[in-house]
Amino acid sequence: MFTAIKRVVKAGFVNFTRGGIISWAAILVVTITLSTITAIILLQAVLHFSLNQIKDKVDVTIYFTVGAPEDKILSLKSSLDRLPEVEKISYISSAEALRLFRERHKGDYPTIQALDEIKENPLGAYLNVKAKEVSQYESIANFLKGDNTLVQGTTSIIDKVNYHQNKTVINRLNNIINGAQKLGFLITLILVVTSVIITFNTIRLTIFISKEEIGVMRLVGASKMRVSGPSMVEGAIYGIISTIFTLLIFWPLSYYLGRNMTSFLGLNIYDYYISNLLQISLIVLLSGVLLGVISSVIAIRKYLNK
Repeated sequence: MFTAIKRVVKAGFVNFTRGGIISWAAILVVTITLSTITAIILLQAVLHFSLNQIKDKVDVTIYFTVGAPEDKILSLKSSLDRLPEVEKISYISSAEALRLFRERHKGDYPTIQALDEIKENPLGAYLNVKAKEVSQYESIANFLKGDNTLVQGTTSIIDKVNYHQNKTVINRLNNIINGAQKLGFLITLILVVTSVIITFNTIRLTIFISKEEIGVMRLVGASKMRVSGPSMVEGAIYGIISTIFTLLIFWPLSYYLGRNMTSFLGLNIYDYYISNLLQISLIVLLSGVLLGVISSVIAIRKYLNK
């Protein structure tokens, strides 16, 4: 068994060497395919980063009446914490709200002067509620205005909930996120399928050149594995070499993008590429080897059935 495998592997390397320019053409096509896959990985990372940045800026604020008892506010916070839709809640006391207000308006002298003349804190406490998904804010708002026993007795201390003012923006953002994810998946699928078809046709050309040799091997009684094995090894070689080229291409390319496009993309592509190099390498290598091997198997099948 070991001897047979050794012969198949050796024959694969011999076929690759004899292929000459055709073999390198196949490597070029596979490299383009793997570059497309790598570019899609990086674009998906940018998309997810941008969407997460947008999500982080969306929240629902519950404003309480001035002088609302803190124990009731914290009781409501505890009730909200138990909701599966809630990711985190920030409590800002009335004193903290006043401090933040002064800080935001420190250059607005008339406002600060008017605040000093009041001598009392006109601001109430509030809760910032962040949901796990943008689509879940409506569920949280419905919980607050419902007759749920967890919030009974707290409605009198709630001044307003800003969800309804932001509802249009939140719904629009949710639609943009869903649309971007679907479009990204569709574009990825189209590019990968197109690349696979091109790669398959290129590898089929390399096997077509060896069709007479394959026919002779079949005539002398060689097994299907003995005939198709070298082509599978050859396809794996295409994938391995193309993976190396792809990773080398994206090293300086990601550095350039990270240095010049971070402010536009929001994500430093080079940092992401380096920190996830192992995962990206494994994905690209597996994709390249599978692409080469599967394309070779499909391409050689018609000669095995003759």
